[in-house]
Amino acid sequence: MGMASTAVSSLLVSQKLFYKGCSCIGLGSSIPGLSSRKLSCHLSSGSWNLGKVAAPIKWNSNPHLKNARYLPSSIFSCANQTSEPSVSTDSSHIGGGAAERVVVLVIGEGAREHALCCALRRSPSSGAVFCAPGNAGISKAGDATCVSDLNIADSSAVISFCREWGVGLVVVGPEAPLVAGLTNDLVEAGILTFGPTVEASALEGSKDFMKSLCDKYNIPTAKYKTFTDPSAAKQYIKEEGAPIVIKADGLADGKGAIVAMTLEEACEAIDSILVMGAFGSAGSKVIVEEYLEGEEASFHALVDGENAIAMETSQDHKRVGDGDTGPNTGGMGAYSPAPIVTLELQSLVMESIILPIVKGMAAEGRKFVGVLYAGLMIEKKSGLPKMIECNVRFGDPECQVLMARLESDLTQVLLAACKGELRGLTLEWAPGFAMVVVMASKGYPSASVNRTAIQNLKAAEAVAPSVKIFHAGTTFDADGNFVAGRGRVLGVTAKGRTLEEARQRAYQAVETINWPGGFCRRDIGWRALPKKQFTEQSG
Repeated sequence: MGMASTAVSSLLVSQKLFYKGCSCIGLGSSIPGLSSRKLSCHLSSGSWNLGKVAAPIKWNSNPHLKNARYLPSSIFSCANQTSEPSVSTDSSHIGGGAAERVVVLVIGEGAREHALCCALRRSPSSGAVFCAPGNAGISKAGDATCVSDLNIADSSAVISFCREWGVGLVVVGPEAPLVAGLTNDLVEAGILTFGPTVEASALEGSKDFMKSLCDKYNIPTAKYKTFTDPSAAKQYIKEEGAPIVIKADGLADGKGAIVAMTLEEACEAIDSILVMGAFGSAGSKVIVEEYLEGEEASFHALVDGENAIAMETSQDHKRVGDGDTGPNTGGMGAYSPAPIVTLELQSLVMESIILPIVKGMAAEGRKFVGVLYAGLMIEKKSGLPKMIECNVRFGDPECQVLMARLESDLTQVLLAACKGELRGLTLEWAPGFAMVVVMASKGYPSASVNRTAIQNLKAAEAVAPSVKIFHAGTTFDADGNFVAGRGRVLGVTAKGRTLEEARQRAYQAVETINWPGGFCRRDIGWRALPKKQFTEQSG
């Protein structure tokens, strides 16, 4: 796309790096049709606001910006803003004609949100893409303009930002803001928001609520009982025997489920949650659940309150160690599609689990709009699916492989869900497979190391055209280099014609990364790889 050398536009600058006068800055790839590019500009006026400056900018640039490389961290990115906030941006000042595009705000700061930003940025319907608070990797890659100082726990601040910058769609990534009621406040303010209300978010906010809904609407799930008294819980455990599963009722960052292989482990888990308060208020109740033997799978469906459409299947790897050993984590890797979930099983899951949840929630006065993520166990003895967890947002790391394969216009799809218009909509997916290998700081999921240097990320993404590294816990040091936070830090993602090819590319990228303070599982995809009928898929 061409650009006049003296074009003037009003832009949002994402970091306090420059004042009035001549500066060298970066034009972020949030602007429709343009790649990030180092440009010279003159800020003739402007005022600081929330760590940004809104100012008329006079650009001096050559007319073609294709194939520009991403900018170093010392250069900030900008996002297009019309003179009057509206649902869409007008890019006519940078091209030959006007094109209305929706300004999108993604809420969150992890690899899931990075993947959503990346998919939204390539969406033909998206204009500027913001992420609050975002992270260093999202910012440096130019996948969104990060608004690090926007307090997402303050609904009024989020609403003000949306109105100021003409945000036409908010996509809430993590569960905590949903359970806190952010969607309720945004919708009340007239802002289209993809993500359920606080009432509907109870599906994830309380496992006891989810289990009760399953009982009422005959949704297949594991046998269970809920307890607040540790003695009663231990008595029930002794009656049922081990192995058995103990779960904190509320949100616990994916670590609230303990698979106890012995009665002693089960009783220790009860004491940890109910007596010692390991998960705070999230552990005021525990669910004691039967142990199901089989293979797990992740099933995502987009929901508009009445209708639901299935997304591609995926499989997560919850345990921290190879061979599914060690404690549960938020997820150490995933791949898509999951061979265990056949087309027949997909239909069964929709009919017996997803649609009954949608209808049941509507009947309960808790209409659900957003993504339903059902954690399934395909039972070994019956081959039938049972729901063992229900989440009200995209899985992390499953979102990374789903967004890598999605070819539909994500902005239009999410808007359709918000407006109750999913009926008849179909999703397009890239053929082949995608895999993500999660790299975490050493010590995870317990106390992990912090602020360790990460190098060679650019080289790692260059090992194959399909490699993309999604950032979860990175920041910059004083010299602008990436350093790791605690917990899960990187999602090294790759696509391939076969699962073997996707896996080879992902691990080749992992090997290229220089990060002595990190680790990963070395067996992501191990359950599917022996299944020869799924090793080749034409691309």
